[in-house]
Amino acid sequence: MLNTFRELRIGGVLVAPFVSYAAVALVLFLLLRYLIGRVPIHRWFDASPIVEVCGYILVLATLVVLF
Repeated sequence: MLNTFRELRIGGVLVAPFVSYAAVALVLFLLLRYLIGRVPIHRWFDASPIVEVCGYILVLATLVVLF
């Protein structure tokens, strides 16, 4: 069975569940980026912005699949 998600209501405006997932994923990604930033991993990649976008997409996809 698929779960039905309720919309988030902010000031009478309904916000889709995906928007709340995207906001939570952004916060989690920034925390993860800070923690990974302690290790010099950026030297392993030529295009680090692309790696960061892929990391955000992975966090967002994980949230969507889990919840």
